[in-house]
Amino acid sequence: MSQTIVNPVYRKRLWKHRIGIALSVLAMSVGLIFLLWILSTLLIKGFAGVSLDLFLNDTPGPDSEGGGLRNAILGSLMIVGLATFISTPVGILAGVYLAEYGEENRFAQITRFVTDIMLSAPSIVLGIFVWTLYVNVAGHYSGYAGSIALSLIAIPVVVRTTDNMLRLVPQNLLEAAFALGAPRWKVATTVRLRAVKSGVVTGVLLAVARITGETAPLLYTALNNQFFSSNMNAPIANLPVVINTFAQSTADNWVNLAWAASLLLTFSVLLLNILSRTMFSQKTTK
Repeated sequence: MSQTIVNPVYRKRLWKHRIGIALSVLAMSVGLIFLLWILSTLLIKGFAGVSLDLFLNDTPGPDSEGGGLRNAILGSLMIVGLATFISTPVGILAGVYLAEYGEENRFAQITRFVTDIMLSAPSIVLGIFVWTLYVNVAGHYSGYAGSIALSLIAIPVVVRTTDNMLRLVPQNLLEAAFALGAPRWKVATTVRLRAVKSGVVTGVLLAVARITGETAPLLYTALNNQFFSSNMNAPIANLPVVINTFAQSTADNWVNLAWAASLLLTFSVLLLNILSRTMFSQKTTK
C-alpha cells in the first residue's frame, strides 16, 4: 500500500493560503454586514419621510410640522451644477496637458504631484481655503463660494481620470495621425481625446458623485438658507448642510427630513455611479 508523501513546504504554503482566504472572507463578511445594516436603516427611516410635500415645500422652522426640502434640493443642484461647469473644462484640459507633456515638462510633473496631493486633501481644508480667500473678503457666505470649493475637489478627479485614460490610447494611432501631418494639438483633441471620450465622461460623473454629498466645504462657504433662493451670491440651502443641521435636532420632524435627505443623496450618488459604469463605460472590442 503506497503512502502519498506531501512536501512539507507545500503543506506550509497550503495552510497559509487557506488562512489568508479565510481571513479575507471574514473581513468581507464583516464589511457587508455593516454595509447592509447602514443601508437597511437608511431605507427604512428614509422612506418614512418621503412624500410629495418633500419636493414641493421648503424646510420648516424649529418645532414646526410638515415642510419639505424643495429649497435644499434646488440649491444643491445649482451649487453642484456650477461646480461641474467649472471643473469639467479645467480638469479635461489639464489632463490633456499632462498626458501630452507630462514626461517632458518640469511644470507638468509638478502639476501632477499637486493633483495627487489635492486628491487626498481633506475637504474641510479646501472649504477653509475658499472661506479665507473668498467669503472673508466678500464679507458674506454665498453659493458661488460653495461651487468654487466643490470644484476644487472635483478638478483633481477629472484631471487624474483624463490623464490615465489618454495614456491608454495606442501609440500607433497617434503615429498615424502625425504621419498625415496633423499638428500635436489637433491629435490630442480630435484623435486622442475622442478615442477615450467615454472614459473621460465617466471621470466627470465620478467627480460629480464625489462632491454631491460633501458637507464640510459648504459649512464654510454656502452655509444654509431656510427659504428658497436662486441668488447664488447669498447663503443658499443645500442638502448636505440641511442633513448636518437637522440630524442634530431634537425635533422629530427635522430628524425625519434629515433621513429623507440622506436617502435622496444616497440614491443620487448610486445613480451617478451606475451611469458611469454602464452607459458611459469604456467599451472594448474583441
